[in-house]
Amino acid sequence: MVQIATLCLKSGNCVLLKGGSEARETNKILSEIIISAAVDVGIPEYWAYLLESREDVGVMLKQDSLIDLIIPRGSNEFVRYIMEHSNIPVLGHADGICHCYLDASCDTEMAVKIVVDAKTQYVAVCNALETLLVHETSAPRVLPELYRALTAKNVELVGCPRTRAIIPVAEASEADWTTEYLDYKLSIKIVSTLEEAIDHINTYGSGHTDCIVTADKDNTARFLAYVDSGNVFWNCSTRFSDGFRYGFGAEVGISTNKIHARGPVGLEGLVIYKYKLLGKGHIVADYAGGGRSFTHKKLAKEFDIG
Repeated sequence: MVQIATLCLKSGNCVLLKGGSEARETNKILSEIIISAAVDVGIPEYWAYLLESREDVGVMLKQDSLIDLIIPRGSNEFVRYIMEHSNIPVLGHADGICHCYLDASCDTEMAVKIVVDAKTQYVAVCNALETLLVHETSAPRVLPELYRALTAKNVELVGCPRTRAIIPVAEASEADWTTEYLDYKLSIKIVSTLEEAIDHINTYGSGHTDCIVTADKDNTARFLAYVDSGNVFWNCSTRFSDGFRYGFGAEVGISTNKIHARGPVGLEGLVIYKYKLLGKGHIVADYAGGGRSFTHKKLAKEFDIG
């Protein structure tokens, strides 16, 4: 709450804050401190307000004429509820169905290291790995090593029929490809081509974070260009999808939107453009007859707009 309030204040936004009920008393004290500190330096007291009940949230969702943006953080069910019950634009994501694709030329040791980190470093987060795609050429050498490493971490594995012919795992259902487990579980599918991997990701993914492990730069370029996600990686864990790790500092969340901010949203993602035109009686009619043309150049001068 402190980070988000700070980002909103720095970007010139008023903010309604709603923390979890388990931290209600802490949130009250923090909000009082934050608001008081801002008032002490001349910020109006009403720049921030703490919502404390579900009824407050229900009222907020109806204020589409007053509120510009909602940024929900929480469970899949919570985010979807917000999206479905308000006309206010929502920035964020409902699902974090992240993929790792092990290409034909992937290094086995690197692949195992990346997949284990992406799946098990912290399972209950939106940038954790949920589905592993493996090229049919690399599957016989990589999957047995991955099976040993992941089962040692108590990861439950499910796979397609081709996967099950190589390692002893349970059968994956169609629902597994669209499930964000947020737990020690991973679905595995063997694909025949890079294009099949990209198509699977764009069909079942959530546009959050996907990575390729390969030594082939041409395949990397194609993967990075055609996977339709906010964060697309080469030879590294999906767990790097984070505002702090990107160098943005604090973040309000990770967006899978295709308008305005996408990916981890920090300070810059909370501001929009405003175009300021400074004239001296200029009118468009003077430029419409072809006698004068528009020119664009940087003005190396200071000016005071009052």
